[in-house]
Amino acid sequence: MALFSSLTPVFIAIICVLIGVILKKTNGGKEKLETSSKPVSRPWVDEDLRDGTDHHLEEEDVDEEWQGLDENVAHVPFFAERYSEAEMIKRSRMFYELLNKRRSVRFLSDEPVPREVINNVIRTAGTSPSGAHTEPWTFVVVQDPCLKHKIREIVEEEEEINYKKRMGDRWVNDLKRLRTNWIKEYLDTAPYLILIFKQVYGQLPNGKKKTHYYNEISVSIACGILLAALQNAGLYTVTSTPLNCGPQLRVLLQRPANEKLLLLLPVGYPKKDATVPALTRKPLEDIMVVM
Repeated sequence: MALFSSLTPVFIAIICVLIGVILKKTNGGKEKLETSSKPVSRPWVDEDLRDGTDHHLEEEDVDEEWQGLDENVAHVPFFAERYSEAEMIKRSRMFYELLNKRRSVRFLSDEPVPREVINNVIRTAGTSPSGAHTEPWTFVVVQDPCLKHKIREIVEEEEEINYKKRMGDRWVNDLKRLRTNWIKEYLDTAPYLILIFKQVYGQLPNGKKKTHYYNEISVSIACGILLAALQNAGLYTVTSTPLNCGPQLRVLLQRPANEKLLLLLPVGYPKKDATVPALTRKPLEDIMVVM
């Protein structure tokens, strides 16, 4: 009995320790649950602009029998112009020097631009490769001043919310160094706005959906070719991803539900007093690895 009495404090101490460990684990689990339930802070705030290349259509919606191409696509001889090594080096150097002058210009003039030039640069963008030759892009060219202003109103309203609430301090501070904000005067002044929509799926004559393979990558490549074509023509732009504006702009421009806005490009000549940030590009050794 005396031994039991002497051991009682030890048992009590052990029990207290065990209870403390159990409570700590329970509270830790609750903290983890609360942490996981909190919305993750992320700069990506626009579902339209998320990469949708892994999106799979419901089987009942897709026509597996016919996707647009003939069963046996004819193959024809291909003839390519071949340059000498010296000419290749010269041409590649000249093209690099041309595109190295490309800058994102936010101060655009309202000086008119020939419509034929816009037609040609979009034709050029349309030469882009695409998954299974689905060509999943739509280029909407806006030149009407009233429509441009409505686009500006939609973009600025959402962009102010983006800067103040959605984007986060780090993103806003990074943009502040480039002196950008939610005011988009160029949407009014640029003679043309080109809005590039990705078609996440196509529509077949029988009403079924047509799979657009790698639509995100395909349209992104087309946008790159379009930027090069604009630079080649002596026109300038700023790549604008109007966060959270896609649905409103899609309705405004009467685009179908299978199209999602990827990029908005104001296109024109720079103003005479236009400025750009004094930025440099990474040297070749920092962007190329030779194995």
